[in-house]
Amino acid sequence: MTDANNAARIDNAPVFSAWEKPEPLPTGLPAVPTFDPELLPDALRGWAVDIADRMQCPIDMVAVTAMAAAGAVLGRKIGVRAQEKTDWTEWPNLWCCVIGRPGAMKSPAMSEALAPIRHLESKARLAYDAELRDWQEGELARKVREDAAKAGMRTRFKKDLDADVSDLQIANENGPTLRRFITNDATYEAFGTLLIDNPNGLLCYRDEIASLWKYLDRDENSQARGFYLQGWNGADSYTFDRIGRGTNVHVPSLTISLVGSTQPGKVQGYTARALRGGFGDDGLIQRFQLLVWPDQNPEWQDADRPADSDAKRAAFEGFARIDKLTEEAAGAERDTLDSDKPFLRLAPEALTIFRRWRAKHERRVRSGDLHPAMESHLAKYRTLVPALSLIDHLCDSGTGPVGERSMARAIRWAEYLEGHAARVYGAAVTASVDSANLIVARVKKGQLDATFRARDVSQKGWTGLTKSEAVTAAMELLEEYGWASRQTIQPGPQGGRPTDEWTINPYCLE
Repeated sequence: MTDANNAARIDNAPVFSAWEKPEPLPTGLPAVPTFDPELLPDALRGWAVDIADRMQCPIDMVAVTAMAAAGAVLGRKIGVRAQEKTDWTEWPNLWCCVIGRPGAMKSPAMSEALAPIRHLESKARLAYDAELRDWQEGELARKVREDAAKAGMRTRFKKDLDADVSDLQIANENGPTLRRFITNDATYEAFGTLLIDNPNGLLCYRDEIASLWKYLDRDENSQARGFYLQGWNGADSYTFDRIGRGTNVHVPSLTISLVGSTQPGKVQGYTARALRGGFGDDGLIQRFQLLVWPDQNPEWQDADRPADSDAKRAAFEGFARIDKLTEEAAGAERDTLDSDKPFLRLAPEALTIFRRWRAKHERRVRSGDLHPAMESHLAKYRTLVPALSLIDHLCDSGTGPVGERSMARAIRWAEYLEGHAARVYGAAVTASVDSANLIVARVKKGQLDATFRARDVSQKGWTGLTKSEAVTAAMELLEEYGWASRQTIQPGPQGGRPTDEWTINPYCLE
């Protein structure tokens, strides 16, 4: 394009005196804190460090997965009350997402971290198979007893229709129930059925969590989305009502732990929609409290050695211990009016530091200084911190009230995780920056007028700019930093909807 044409195009834009020089657009990803293994319970620490070293992957991937798995085993077994007198109770089921590029060892690291819960699942299946064989072997005897009881009832009823046959009634003998800990790809109805037989809750593991997000985003799957959202807090029940089928299925305890991984580009796109207030702005992504996007260590060593058997044994024993844990052994309490919910409270020292942390945290969340999406994410840390403290306490054989050390670790977890959340939400802005730079470049090249509408861009078919929502997000970012202005054009006499028209700051075209 000639200089004359470029000058004419700038002259057609608003005069410079009507504009201020724009601010630089944000660049790069925010830094994230490194993970301190001291945040892990003693029973899990050496094992997690060993896995990360042998795989040469960030320990973050192992740590968050292991904590979510431990929380899933605890499930609805015991809750924690983070205040001295109220009945506010949190359960330790958590949602975890690990973000990393392909080849970052996400899946192998997470698979290793889930090995203890899979081991519990395998043992439960073996026990079930043995119980089922015994039950099936007694099937003939049960059938003979049932037939004999029916025959006896007939004999008595022939003599007297009001005869007492209570001594002949046989209790309904149901077969054994398979105890489950983990599932991968169940429909939400099937998930609910599994939870009926497993009221302690289940862990759902999705290697590519973005596929679940995409599935739940569809309008026809809104009920499934509601099912997952409701299962996040671990405290509710759920009822499936199907009028057409005449069925009513009640899930007494809807307790869902969720673990998965995804790639940066996929989480950027999904989070960007939440930031724009689109579908996904109902708090789904914010429920992934264990959300990490660690840096890959540029140094690599060939760690060709056996696993640390002592550390692995300690971790597996830790999981087995919390699986077998009873409320009596944990020193849990029960309310007389709500006796189905055993809980632990915080020890006085733990309560003091939690109150201090929460007061500061609540002021930040309510200040109005945070982006609404980040504000919503951090607001859920008021439930995360007590849950993490409970997991830490019980993993290390704690009994009675949750102690100061476990609470201090949980608060440090929140500080660490906030840095990663800032990267995730910041990356959504970075994606818009890339699109914004592409738009400005097209204007500079004369391929787009300095004043345009979103559809003028999306209809061009340019890579990265084919969706109107992405163009709008980019333009809103340019507006925020003074690179563009917006004018809303009202519809004409024929009707329609108002349309935003954008004008690029002429300073950006120099």
